[in-house]
This record gives sequence, structure tokens and C-alpha cells, in this order.
Amino acid sequence: MAKLPVFRTVLLIFWLGAHCGAQTDPLQKAAEAVRHESDGKFSIHLEERTRWEERYGNSFGSAKNQQDMLSRLRFSAEYQPVKWLSVSGMAQDARAPWYGPNAPNSVRDSIDLHEAFVTLGAAKQPLNFSFGRRMINYGEARVIGVPQWTNTSRTYDFARFGLVTHKFSVDALLISPVIVRPDLFNNPELGNRYWGAYSVIPKFWHGLSMDAYALRHSQNKIGGWTGAGTLGTNDFGARFYGPLPGKFAYSLEGIGQNGHVGTLNQRAYAWFAGISRPIKVGPIPVDASVEYKVASGSHHGQTHSSTFDQFTPANHDKFGHEDLFGWRNLRTFKTLETLHLTKELAFNVMYTEESLFSPSDALYSSSGSKIAISTQGTAGRTVGQELDGFTTYNWGAHTFLAGFGHFFKGPFVINATPGINPRYFYIAQQYTIK
Repeated sequence: MAKLPVFRTVLLIFWLGAHCGAQTDPLQKAAEAVRHESDGKFSIHLEERTRWEERYGNSFGSAKNQQDMLSRLRFSAEYQPVKWLSVSGMAQDARAPWYGPNAPNSVRDSIDLHEAFVTLGAAKQPLNFSFGRRMINYGEARVIGVPQWTNTSRTYDFARFGLVTHKFSVDALLISPVIVRPDLFNNPELGNRYWGAYSVIPKFWHGLSMDAYALRHSQNKIGGWTGAGTLGTNDFGARFYGPLPGKFAYSLEGIGQNGHVGTLNQRAYAWFAGISRPIKVGPIPVDASVEYKVASGSHHGQTHSSTFDQFTPANHDKFGHEDLFGWRNLRTFKTLETLHLTKELAFNVMYTEESLFSPSDALYSSSGSKIAISTQGTAGRTVGQELDGFTTYNWGAHTFLAGFGHFFKGPFVINATPGINPRYFYIAQQYTIK
């Protein structure tokens, strides 16, 4: 399929957006009518998203540049015949027509079952159980989450048992990321799985809230492990968050990790600290935040592994808007300012600075795969800086988005890669019926 000129593509996206936006009231009313006629027992939902994007300098020049039109359509429904039982399902169709038939599974998955799960137990009952296939997020999704920016997104085959009291909740869970097969049904693959317990204490102490978790990641060759032996890492983590005086809010998260990576013992850690506050720049309300995070890496010559296993996070926007990096062997400083120009229109400015935790370990991508390495640590520690600007405009059930990002290479990128500064531009629209 021939590529459309950029200007025509932009006009096409906005035309589609305006067309869908014009249908907001009738479709939303139809969904509300279905819910009303079924006495609230049956509900339907729709999401349609189209994004044109251009990526230059992929993998710092070792991969070809891309210009793509990405589309995603979701239709979901929920049926709750009684308070203690609900059945939910979602069909998803994700396309990338400019890629052709060899599009990777991160952008293309012809119509498939994205969610199908059963929940037993009402929300206020102390015990509940759910199982099936579902998108799942915990906390700020730094350990387990779903990156919605990815065209195909992520979903899990899972079983979860929950205990709820007036003081805390705890989930015992087993989840396995679904492997996307673009032209086939996405079958379960439990050879790559995460299991353990995740607890939330919303009123831990004087306005302090806490999440605590103990999770294990197990992976064998059937599940995708390619090295000697198997993978078995354990996360012991806690997250603290809440308000501070002066309209400040904070979030802290720390993780210790042990187990084994192939034939090596694992001893790794990661932590995150962030603070935010609403301010005003003249008459414009601004949400300002700053954060710093670290994930350990392995040093040349050591006899165990210290490269943090990032589990299965939602990394979008956590290391810059271009999604270049993952939470492994990295130190990241980030600021984000969101200017609320009107009730519907917001503009965001994001800045990140990255450096390696260990200069003799690799630089890792958002998915956790290796980008480049200097085994002797001679390429330097500084990775570089990224500056992003992106905007959102909400109109009823419709959202328009546009953004631009540019990465400024540091010594490690210059010495260990082809040294091309990645650049990203996109324009998108999304239409949602809840």
C-alpha cells in the first residue's frame, strides 16, 4: 500500500475524528439505553483509535526509520446477572497497513479475544475470585501493568483471589503475558508467568498509603527464555504515597530482588521517588512533577547477576515520551509540566536525563531487550537527554492528540551505537463510548 503524504494523512485523521465526534451523542445514548433496558445488568463499550507516527533514528540508527498509520478498534461488553457474578469480554483489532504482511506483533493483531474473564464476589464482599484473560495494572504499573500506547497493548491470562477488609486488601495472583500472534488466536503460554501477593493499605498511617508485594517471575524455554537454565526472580517491594503540606504529593517505591538468572544468582534492586504540586503560571493552572529512579546493573567480572528484571511494566512516559528505555541498569531524572490551557486543552512538556547504573552492562529498551553494550565500560556512562512536547484536546467522547520528541545523544550512545539521535512525531484521535 502506497504511503499517503503527511499532510493528507493529518487531514484524514482529523476528518475521522470530527466524523466520530459528531456521532458521540447517538452512540453514547445507545449504550446508556442498553444499560437502562437491562436494569444495569448489561453494558457495552467501544474504543476506536487512529495514530499516524513517524520515528527517525530507531535504535539510534541501527534500525530503519518508520512512518506508520496505526489503528485499533475495541468492542467490549459486561453482563452482571446478580451482584456476585459478572462476565466480561473484549474483542480487539489492531492494524498497521503500511507495514504490510510482516508487521511485528507490537503493532498488528487481526481481530482477537483481548479480554474474557469471570468475576465471582461482589465489590463489597470480603472474598472475590476472578479468572480468564484481562488487562491488569497494579500501583503505578512499574512492576505489573499494561502499556496502552502500544498498538496491540498487553493482556494476561490470569487467576486472582482477593481478600478485602475495611483496613486493607490483598490479591493472590497468577498471571501470564499473552503472546500476540498477528494472524492466529493468541493462545496461553504459562512458561512465562508471574505469581505472588499484592496488598494495598489505603490508610496506613496519618494520611500515608502503602502497597506491599512479593512476586516471582518464572520463565523457561517454552515461555521464551533463551539462555542456559531458566529464569526465576523474586521481587519484594513496597510503595508509599500520599499528600504533603503545601499541596505537595509524593510517591516512593523500593524493590529488592533475588533468585536466579540462568546459572547465575540474582541480587538486584530498583527504587523510585517522585513529588508533584499544582501551581499557576499567570492564569494558567500547571501540574508540575519531578522524579528520580534507579535500576541496578551488573558490573564486569562479578560472579552473579545484578541486572534488575523489570518484570512486566507499563513503561510508556516513564523514561520519556519516545519510549526508548526500560527500567534496567539505568538512572533517570524526569520532570513533567502539564499546562491546562482550557478545561479541554492541555499541553505537556517533559524532560528526561538518563545514565547507566553500570557502564559495563547494557542499555536496555522499553521491552527489556539489549540495545547496546560496552563490556569493558569504556563507552561512558551518560546515555543522553530527551525533550518532549505533547498536547491533548477532549471533545465529548473524543480526544485529539499530537506530540513531538527529540533525543540528544550522550557519550555512551555516540561510542556504542551508530549515534543517530531518535526523533518522534505523531498525531492521533481516539473515540470512546463508556
